[in-house]
This record gives sequence, structure tokens and C-alpha cells, in this order.
Amino acid sequence: MKIFTQLLTEPLSENTHCDSISLSFDERKRGRLKISTTAGEQVGIQIERGQVLRDGAVLSNDAGDYLRIQASGENVSTAYIQDATQFARGCYHLGNRHVPLQIGDGFLRFQTDYVLDDMLRGLGITVIHESAPFEPENGAYAAGTGHGHSHEPASSHEPVSSREPANSHDHTHQNHRHSHDHAHHH
Repeated sequence: MKIFTQLLTEPLSENTHCDSISLSFDERKRGRLKISTTAGEQVGIQIERGQVLRDGAVLSNDAGDYLRIQASGENVSTAYIQDATQFARGCYHLGNRHVPLQIGDGFLRFQTDYVLDDMLRGLGITVIHESAPFEPENGAYAAGTGHGHSHEPASSHEPVSSREPANSHDHTHQNHRHSHDHAHHH
């Protein structure tokens, strides 16, 4: 069985032979996977955990074989929204729930969740269920964006200044520092 371990950063030339595989978003998040290609060949994927394979990504192995990733259609909730304020409102409320969210030109898409569907409908946003490729945003703190977000043990949650509330604290990230208020339960 061929094992694909490297994610290419440069596109392949058009005449390069490349098998393909169709994967759901949940499958594309996995670092280890055994699956059949579209040609019926059993292959394995072993990449660094935390990487998400995007539609069109190409993997390679030590033997010089290539495998193109295709985002498969899956059951999703989609809200088609033309009004900019409603669109922003939908993004805001879905973002507050920390769900993977695809933001497209005039639409929001997320893995089907009837609670989230009802929340958007309560905001006056129409939601439909359909089968479509799901390509959510990586998020500000995703691997590879250069901005992690972690907290030290509770003892390091000191107020930012003597004028700030006790639940206000700061964080140092790779190239900058910021502070914010929120409670932590450790």
C-alpha cells in the first residue's frame, strides 16, 4: 500500500500523473487515514496532526507518487444571505459558538446542526440543507497562521493593571501582546 506523507507547497505541472481521493471535511482533518482512491487503489495518508487537507491539495510519497485531494459533497446547512447586516449577524452568532464555518460570497455554510439552524432562523435568516463540499475557515488560531492562543496555569492570570478587573489578563503571542477580559475556570 502506498503511504502519502508530504503535503506539496507548489502546484504540479498539468502533465504529471496524479491519482485522486474524495474526502469529507472530517476526513481531511485527520492525520492518519486508510482509504481507496478514485481508481480503487488502497492508500494511506500519514501527515502532521493538525493539518487540514484543502480541496485541490496534493500529497506525495518517497516513491514520487502524487495524490490530489478533492472535497467531497457532504450534508451541510447553508444560509444564502444578500443583506450585509444579516450576513454579519449570522457570522457573529455562529462565530460565538466556535463552529467550523465556511464563509463564501453571499453564503454561510456549516455542518448540519438543528440548534444552529433554528438560531439563524430566529434571526430571520433562511437555512437550507444540501450536499456540498465543506471548506471552513482555518480560524485565527489555527496551525500555520502564526498566532497561537494558550493560557498558563491559573497563577499567571494576574490583572493587566491595578485598574483592571481580576478576570482581565494578557497574553504574549509570537510577535505581539494583547489583553482581554473573560473568566477562566481551572
